Amino acid sequence: MSEITFDGKVFSSTFPPLPGVYRMLNAAGEVIYVGKAIDLRKRVSSYFQKSNLSPRIQLMVSQIVGIETTVTRSEAEALLLENNLIKSLAPRYNILFRDDKSYPYLMLSRHAYPRLAFYRGMLDSQHQYFGPFPNAGVVRESIHLLQKVFRLRTCEDSVFNHRARPCLLYQIKRCSGPCVNLISQDEYREDVKSASLFLQGKQNEVLKAIAEKMQIAAERMEYEQAAIFRDQMQALRKIQEKQFVDSGKALDVDVIACTSLQEGDGNVCVNLVMIRGGRHLGDKSFFPQNVQGYTLADVLEAFITQHYINRPIPPMIVIDEKIALDVLQPLLSEQAGRKVAIVINPAGERRAWLRMATENARLALKQRLQRQASQEDRLQALQFALNLPSLGRIECFDISHTMGEATVASCVVYDNFALRNNEYRRYNITDIMPGDDYAAMRQALLRRYKKIAEDEGKLPDLILIDGGKGQVSAAQEVLIELGLNDIPFIGVAKGEERKPGLEQLIFPSTEKSLKLPPDHAGLHLIQQIRDEAHRFAIQGHRARRNKSRTHSSLEQIAGIGAKRRQSLLGRFGGLKGVLTASIEELQQAEGISRALAERIYRELH
Repeated sequence: MSEITFDGKVFSSTFPPLPGVYRMLNAAGEVIYVGKAIDLRKRVSSYFQKSNLSPRIQLMVSQIVGIETTVTRSEAEALLLENNLIKSLAPRYNILFRDDKSYPYLMLSRHAYPRLAFYRGMLDSQHQYFGPFPNAGVVRESIHLLQKVFRLRTCEDSVFNHRARPCLLYQIKRCSGPCVNLISQDEYREDVKSASLFLQGKQNEVLKAIAEKMQIAAERMEYEQAAIFRDQMQALRKIQEKQFVDSGKALDVDVIACTSLQEGDGNVCVNLVMIRGGRHLGDKSFFPQNVQGYTLADVLEAFITQHYINRPIPPMIVIDEKIALDVLQPLLSEQAGRKVAIVINPAGERRAWLRMATENARLALKQRLQRQASQEDRLQALQFALNLPSLGRIECFDISHTMGEATVASCVVYDNFALRNNEYRRYNITDIMPGDDYAAMRQALLRRYKKIAEDEGKLPDLILIDGGKGQVSAAQEVLIELGLNDIPFIGVAKGEERKPGLEQLIFPSTEKSLKLPPDHAGLHLIQQIRDEAHRFAIQGHRARRNKSRTHSSLEQIAGIGAKRRQSLLGRFGGLKGVLTASIEELQQAEGISRALAERIYRELH
């Protein structure tokens, strides 16, 4: 690594004429741009020798006070390093795509009776995976369809291994009841094989196989079984009719379209359509940051690099902009372990797929801009109603508990015209009198803002407290104690009959409250943020309460030790199963007598 600091001049001779990565630093020592080059000397010097730089690049260059370089063995290696640095450093002048969680898959386990399940994470060879899918909703919809057609089990092993009778899914014909041997292992494997072929895009093979089974069953006069096969075929044909994209070939393709509604306005959408086994699995839209001054081809190249490095890659990627492929395509092929074709000018059905992705991108961008305009109107209306000099970042707190049990406080953040769920926080409230909402609010605010005040973190322009005068007074005490009493804050008290639109806004140190009209845009923003804080608090409270009850409910029953507790939870698949079990079913668990079963039932109900 070589490093140089300069005052208005760059000595490009200090950089080697080798491939590598360079990092531009500002006066605060922050990396503001990361780039790659096949020749570091030529690339870095070009920033200071060209006179036709875009305004954006000119602004970046004016902020540079230092440059660091790292030499690599090849341009492909430089591309990998550049991608890793962009993701870890998030420089303000690089195109940035949010690095989402790994994509979800549909999994068929390798059990004697394979389980159909949602899966996200590292893949291994123990099970069979299908995907990736663009979002969790598509996976769950696929599971629902496969349950309906092939009746595969979806229950956890802990439940499956301890069932004494079939569950509700069997009753509604969404499972064939392998847990209690209502289907043979061979018959179940046939259903698993059909489901696997269907997920691979071989629907016609599946229909042909089921038709043969139906014919055989009819010839044997097994009409009930033949009717089941008939229903399977009808369900599969309905699925095929709904499938917008069906090439008739088992193709795995990603189609990527990049578009903007107005050139240079800084708003760009990249739409990714996933086609697996010839079936359209859905699409996902991405909205990159820092795109001002970049072309659509630049954005598309950045997306492909950031999206596919260290992720599964299909054999074909169809795109709508001409980009440099001499480094990128071999790199993706090397990572995939096979050739990856990047098609720039598609024809036939691939062109139709690309048109569809382009339209998806346009619609998603229009909807995003409309939502953003609406949020801007709401924020401006609230700022005017509260007479605030500026308003951008809002934080809202809520408390949730059940009669004082498992109290949880939530803090949700609204910033830059959107809720920022990656900045949400929950606080488990302890060491207070159960049900004391004021003390709970005090503790939550102290834990939140003490840390921010000490670290000089980002403070909000407005704090919302879900509650009335008592919660507002508690908040005021904390903020005064922390020296943050100059931050505006208000309580949002529910109106008469707790109906939306009747909220009262409570101000500190004054008896006067504000009631905005039900159709006021500022009130709608408050309701949106308050409701999100409420949802997030309830979600955390329920999780904490259920965890607490799982560990404590059985422990509190006399005669139930660790061994019997484990026996009960194992047999019924958890506390929920124990709660729904009858006295006779409880008695069947190891070590549970009739008298003890009656006591357990009585204590839990």
